[in-house]
Amino acid sequence: MPTGVVIRDVRDQLFDAAERVLLRGGPSALTSRSVTTEAGCAKGVLHRHFADFDAFLAEFVLDRIARIGEQATALGALAGTGTVAGNLAGALTNLFGSVAVAIVGLVTSRDDLRARLRRTTPTGIPVLTEAAAVIASYLTTEREQGRLVADADVDTLAPTLIGAVHMVFADRKGAPPEAGAVHKVVSAVIAGAEGHK
Repeated sequence: MPTGVVIRDVRDQLFDAAERVLLRGGPSALTSRSVTTEAGCAKGVLHRHFADFDAFLAEFVLDRIARIGEQATALGALAGTGTVAGNLAGALTNLFGSVAVAIVGLVTSRDDLRARLRRTTPTGIPVLTEAAAVIASYLTTEREQGRLVADADVDTLAPTLIGAVHMVFADRKGAPPEAGAVHKVVSAVIAGAEGHK
């Protein structure tokens, strides 16, 4: 890219480029050079906006975690409609069909990145911890509406759902799992918690 050309929304451009590199090549493919090449800009652009590459990666992960908040609103709006299992299967498919699975691999493979993220996510795995909170909030609403039994342990169900569905999506290089496979796992996990419909 020629010197002096203004790049609009450089952070978004770099984050989108990092996501494409991560999805295509995995965590080991993410370098400052691969990201800036993918973004079509000089390597110095990244370093003008971030202290170092791990600072960039931490901001990238936090940006993608913020998108989970948008999914929380959509899932919360479904409470009381459809089926609990169907709503959860859809939300978890959206979550794991996104870059979330690749980010989990990135976070677990980079010690410095994980250490930086501990400032905002002190326990658990960033992305999955936030997703579990979204699921727990939704389950709480469904419990309040009587669609789950009164003693349903949403704080255990949520991470159990995250872990079980993550296993369905993990290590997939080809097509995502069929919707029926996700629904089956979700139904099995919440079977004992469902109230009267």
